[in-house]
Amino acid sequence: MLKEAADIIMNSEYFIALTGAGVSKESNIPTFRGEDGLWRNYDAMELATPSAFARNPSLVWEWYAWRQGLIGNCEPNPAHKTLSSWENRGILKTLITQNVDGLHIRAGSVNVLEVHGDLWALKCTSCDYRERLSSPVSGIPTCPKCNSHLRPDVVWFGESLNPQIMRKVYSELELADVCIVIGTSALVQPAASFPLIVRQHGGRIIEINIEKTIISSVVDVHISGKAGEILPALNELLQ
Repeated sequence: MLKEAADIIMNSEYFIALTGAGVSKESNIPTFRGEDGLWRNYDAMELATPSAFARNPSLVWEWYAWRQGLIGNCEPNPAHKTLSSWENRGILKTLITQNVDGLHIRAGSVNVLEVHGDLWALKCTSCDYRERLSSPVSGIPTCPKCNSHLRPDVVWFGESLNPQIMRKVYSELELADVCIVIGTSALVQPAASFPLIVRQHGGRIIEINIEKTIISSVVDVHISGKAGEILPALNELLQ
């Protein structure tokens, strides 16, 4: 399977990646949907919504500060680093991620499209001000331009995805002739349909996951296991 995947990548003209929570989990970041996920301990529906922030911004920011502290103590794993090295070598064109932890960027990836936003980025609730944090937030941050509350620049439940980012995502999906799908449950739309878009115009799909998903039956290669082990092994075949 590794050799077949390596051959597909080496023969590609426009190779992209899609990553999900499984990649971050290998850096010891809990996922919303795993057995050790944040949803077991917190009701995300009560915290990650515009109405929750309007009702109690202090509580919401307390939760996000806790998450930032947790993530800040985690490091990019070999999967993050391998993807970054592929971009640096010109093998990987674009990385689309559902993750908000910023670990791909910390690993050195540059051309990253964060579909669900960035946990370390802030945006004003009233004006166009934005900034990016380097450490966990303290209290309720306010906008230096208009003094309104700042909020995490992530997509909350009930909100639409960023249209500018999504235009770029769909453009990349149309260009791609190979997409590697790593650590995603293939349950959350619209990201679950991204590999199928590549498939529809004749592209090939490689899936890496610890278990099979609903798209496993239509991919060209499925490799079961941890991304942090499989990607470095795959990289050896691409040298």
